[in-house]
Amino acid sequence: MQRQHPGAGQPASSGPENRSEQRSGPQIQLIPASFEGALDAAEEAVDLLLESGRAPGDILVLTTGEQHPWAAHELSFGDTAYWAQQDARDDVFFADAAAVERAVARPVVVVAVNGGADEATARALPVAAARATTLLIVCGDPQRVGAVLGTSV
Repeated sequence: MQRQHPGAGQPASSGPENRSEQRSGPQIQLIPASFEGALDAAEEAVDLLLESGRAPGDILVLTTGEQHPWAAHELSFGDTAYWAQQDARDDVFFADAAAVERAVARPVVVVAVNGGADEATARALPVAAARATTLLIVCGDPQRVGAVLGTSV
């Protein structure tokens, strides 16, 4: 209804098309958090996404430091069973950022910068952005994330 009206009658070269041309990847959000608080911030972000109606299978959570407790528990049943859960896409999937290249694309990727080497984080963030089709949420220290990415955030 109302969403159909904005831009009606405007030339094709203005409005929403220009915004989409300027954004070549997912929307990126940074949630300031310390190493110790990054995992909690990521879990809160996931809760908000789920409460807003996002399907659990749309969300991938990556950790740069210690594994999320869910991932550690599920890995205790073996690598094959663990990765089969990713393929099933029935629930939020938690993985180590070091394995980001094995992760499949999902609409939302949440990265908890909860430790780990700067180099590993620097490798993981661009791949995480490539896996996020709609939204990348990075939970971590803004200065550290900016320094790792070579940008100011």
